[in-house]
Amino acid sequence: MLLTAAAFAAPLVIGHRGAPGYLPDHTLEGYTLAVAQGADAIEPDLVISKDGVLVARHENELGHTTDVAAKFPERKRAATIDGERVEGWFTEDFTLAELKTLRAVQPWPDRPHDHDGRYLIPTFAEVLSLATKLGTERGRPVLVAPEWKHPTYFRSLGLPLEPAFFAELERWGGPAEHVILQCFELGPIEAVDPARWPLTRLLLVGAPTSRIPHDARTYGQVLADLPTLRRKVDALGVPRELVWTVLGPTPLVAEAHAAGLRVIVWTFRKERPGPPGAGDVVAELRAYYDHGVDGVFADQPDLAVQARR
Repeated sequence: MLLTAAAFAAPLVIGHRGAPGYLPDHTLEGYTLAVAQGADAIEPDLVISKDGVLVARHENELGHTTDVAAKFPERKRAATIDGERVEGWFTEDFTLAELKTLRAVQPWPDRPHDHDGRYLIPTFAEVLSLATKLGTERGRPVLVAPEWKHPTYFRSLGLPLEPAFFAELERWGGPAEHVILQCFELGPIEAVDPARWPLTRLLLVGAPTSRIPHDARTYGQVLADLPTLRRKVDALGVPRELVWTVLGPTPLVAEAHAAGLRVIVWTFRKERPGPPGAGDVVAELRAYYDHGVDGVFADQPDLAVQARR
């Protein structure tokens, strides 16, 4: 069941990768800023190091979000990840000690770069500890919304994400109800036992015609049978265009709610507002809130909180 505690605002505001509209992605400083701006949750995308430690990066390829090219130029290579050939530097080729020598950079050219090179890559354990600390400081819990990145790929390398993830939750000791587990793959989150781990299982959804990674079906096919999907997951994380098109809102939110699924929408950015906002992301967010979504991922959490007020 998704986040029934009365302490949580609705709809939820999730700091997407922290507060990347202002600071580099996936840094403790960015997560801290997101919470200071009023976000209810922080979102660490999880990948894994060569020695089996979960770290927060948008992808296992490090070239876009760190200074790895300058520090380890000889480590560049190609890899095939979920059927796609990628060139760059990959977390699975580095120990945690090596990853800790890197510094985060802002991947968007038109966003502030004055903090490039200042912040470390955090471990998942450090993110969980930060959430506890920030929640204590503000007097209500900070939710954590980790995303498993490419779990089948990592399992094929002998570096499965799942055991490391649950081991960290055990060490953390915080309530699993404060965790929203996300993945674009259905199989790995479907396998999580809700009786053992009463967290929110959220399926991230791509384009309806896209195949679910390591699955014979498309996202459109599983969305066509929401009651069956509800027996496997608790919530959907959907792109904005599945909820609102140039023609207006779609029935997806109402249909998902009827099946018992919550809907969290990604990703709201002031640089790229969608149709209902007429160029204003705050107005866009208000339209989605009025439409009944259960949460949003925002690159500028302060604007999502402003719209909710």
